Amino acid sequence: MTTASPHSPGSPTFFGGDEAIDPELLDLPDPPKRERSVTVGMLIFTAFASLAMVVALRGDATYAFAQAHPTELGDLGSAPAAAFVENAFVSGSGMLGAAHAIRYERPLVSDSFRLMPVAGRPNVWVEVRVPAGAENIRYVPPSQFTGRLVKFESAGPKHRGLAAAVRDATGQKVPEASWLLVEGDSPAGARGAILLVLMFLGFAVWNLTTAAKLLRRVKE
Repeated sequence: MTTASPHSPGSPTFFGGDEAIDPELLDLPDPPKRERSVTVGMLIFTAFASLAMVVALRGDATYAFAQAHPTELGDLGSAPAAAFVENAFVSGSGMLGAAHAIRYERPLVSDSFRLMPVAGRPNVWVEVRVPAGAENIRYVPPSQFTGRLVKFESAGPKHRGLAAAVRDATGQKVPEASWLLVEGDSPAGARGAILLVLMFLGFAVWNLTTAAKLLRRVKE
């Protein structure tokens, strides 16, 4: 009876006398640690970017739950400061000043927009949407407004940078803690922001969960 030698061809190689290691396993490439690290990093970055969008859209989503009937402020030029409430659906009247006003457009929107301060009250501004074809030297802005009232600094991504645009275009600095009334912006029109918030939350949860699973495998 012939006994196979531990080092004879075709027999497994023993290391430490305990386990047999297939030589073919030694020839396999190392796990793609760099690619896995890059993947985990991208998942975490995307998750935090999604959470940042949730924070940016929180005001728009909250506005969707505002009361359906606007609060009457009366004359915006003389209304008491206590009447101005953050992220509220309001209506009011007033004369808009042409000085320091700016005009701008948005992608995929045929209408243009004008941002004008209320005459005699430089810390209250109104954004008016001008229908396509109505923008000319004879255009007269309305004097009655119904829409969303919000602070400039918390107006959301769609209105971010407006104060800087006024300063760059006119040289006039918008006073701190100024109010912006977005004419025509109703709570019903903000319901899409709720879907966006839920979508970005879903992205964040999925990316963080996937990253945690990959990191758990590394530890194992």
